[in-house]
Amino acid sequence: MPTKRHPAIFPRINIRDPYKRLGISREASEDEIQAARNFLIQRYGGHKPSVDAIESAHDKIIMQKFYERKNPKVDIKKKVRAVTQSPIVLAVTSRFRIPSTRVIIKTSAAFIVLGVLTVLFPTEEGPTLQVAISLMASMYFIYDRLKSKLRALLYGIGAFILSWLFGTFLMVSVIPPIFKGPRSLEVTTSLITYVLLWISSTYLK
Repeated sequence: MPTKRHPAIFPRINIRDPYKRLGISREASEDEIQAARNFLIQRYGGHKPSVDAIESAHDKIIMQKFYERKNPKVDIKKKVRAVTQSPIVLAVTSRFRIPSTRVIIKTSAAFIVLGVLTVLFPTEEGPTLQVAISLMASMYFIYDRLKSKLRALLYGIGAFILSWLFGTFLMVSVIPPIFKGPRSLEVTTSLITYVLLWISSTYLK
């Protein structure tokens, strides 16, 4: 009398991860998911607990794929990488470099002093003198690093104009008044200009 064959038992029946249970990757397509399910059902179909485990894993994966289609997840790292690798950003960042610590300390000290003088000693005419000094300091620091009078002149004046326009735009349209007084707009705009001039004086190449 022939012995009765016991049905094959699914070896991954107790694995909780539905992808590992079906033996597929998380990037598997729906066709691959369905093919894995059909293969396992055909092989372990005689054992009901195995079939239940396979079907349960299949259903969980399908529901998860459906949810991901309805609620696509934004890959922040991928978005940031795409922005940082864009031609425009690469072109801008290629114009800057990190100088020596001595240069950073020297330029930082100069613009910090200008900022303190602008805040502590406002005048009726506004911080005209300090702003003029900041322009000359910017051109000096750029020349000191690049050893080119023409580039120092062009970079200094260009950075000054852009910094002042940007600071004025921020104060008028974005940032509320920080300091009180009739010249608060000029003072705050000057401080923003100093920061941007410090960046150009220190890091522009």
